[in-house]
Amino acid sequence: MRGVFAVLLVLALLLAALQYKLWYGSGGQRDVQALRDRVAAQTAENTKLQARNDALAAEVEDLKSGGEAVEERARSELGMAKPGEVFYRVIDDANKTVAPATTPADTSESPSQ
Repeated sequence: MRGVFAVLLVLALLLAALQYKLWYGSGGQRDVQALRDRVAAQTAENTKLQARNDALAAEVEDLKSGGEAVEERARSELGMAKPGEVFYRVIDDANKTVAPATTPADTSESPSQ
């Protein structure tokens, strides 16, 4: 009877040790969940970057194939105009910041210096 009890005790301790390793040890459930979270985050970032790459590839193809895209870029980014056209730049006053007016007293040195 005592031998069976000892075997059962050893098996129970072995089971407890294996469960501990499974849940808390290296390569356990916590590590697996952390890796799953990292894979999900990387997949989301890869999807976002793939969409950006697809948009850039479409833009490159458009620039290679059509003159309209090159013309549009030259007009918007470089401010170019065709011969005979007049270029107007409209400045929005709402975004314009006004520097405070300075008086001669503000720019002169103080007597303590």
